[in-house]
Amino acid sequence: MATDTAQPVAPTPAAQNEDTPRGFAFGLTAYFLWGFLPFYLKAVAHLPAMEVLAHRAIWSVPVAGIVLILLRRTQDIGAALRNPRMLGMACVTAAFITANWGIYVWAVASGHALDAALGYFINPLFSIFLAAVILKEKLAPLQIAAIGLAFVGVVVLTSGAGGLPWVSLALTFTWGCYALFRKTLPIGPNQGFFLEVLLISIPMLPYVIYLQVSGQSHFFVGNSFDTAMLALAGIVTAGPLMIYANGAKLLKLSTIGIMQYIAPTMIFLIAVFAFHEPLSMIKLGSFVLIWAALALYTVAMLRQLRGK
Repeated sequence: MATDTAQPVAPTPAAQNEDTPRGFAFGLTAYFLWGFLPFYLKAVAHLPAMEVLAHRAIWSVPVAGIVLILLRRTQDIGAALRNPRMLGMACVTAAFITANWGIYVWAVASGHALDAALGYFINPLFSIFLAAVILKEKLAPLQIAAIGLAFVGVVVLTSGAGGLPWVSLALTFTWGCYALFRKTLPIGPNQGFFLEVLLISIPMLPYVIYLQVSGQSHFFVGNSFDTAMLALAGIVTAGPLMIYANGAKLLKLSTIGIMQYIAPTMIFLIAVFAFHEPLSMIKLGSFVLIWAALALYTVAMLRQLRGK
């Protein structure tokens, strides 16, 4: 096997394990932007999900590129592109985030925002499960109980709906795996995101060109609203992710763990009160079990961080 002779990427500063006002502002901004994202996705719900997904990736490239230029970290991208191992790892994370985006776009457009909220509520518990199974981390009794409650919640929802809540589970799986593999990508958060959307854009750009040539595109064709919404896809996608990535370095793990409930809570409220999606007793019962599991998870996390 040939050895990797590519230039190593410059290391990034270690994250601080303390809360800062700047980090708190970044974190709140990111999670509130994610919480309001269903309104944007509903505005483009009449467009094909694949076309929206393609524009999310393509327009994120210049947005992320401008940020790297302002931060003067473009040299890291050059080093990463010459590193076959890093490119392979980035392809894996890019595949998971693409799947997650695609499912989420489809879910909101087709009236499954509640299922999306459930998926993002389950995600922290799935991350604990992955840490135990793959990273061999030892679980506290409360963490085991939280995973058990979440499992019961999924079983209740499955039995009531007559089938697996595949939207919720698919969002949980893709985001959980993305977060897991993203931790192994040895590059800064902003550089890593730029690399991912650059890789995603490679197949998406020919697809968008095909739509344009074949007359199936909604970009610069007739409706100026659709054009504007698709052009905004880069800011809507890249903005929260890059704000969060920078804020996470300035916050405690416990603070991030609690703040991550903001977005799915907002999605839940928007789905029920703005989109008027039906909330059956079975689905509500499942949510209650998941919320109880998250309460146990939070208590366990806080006890671990306090050394109790």
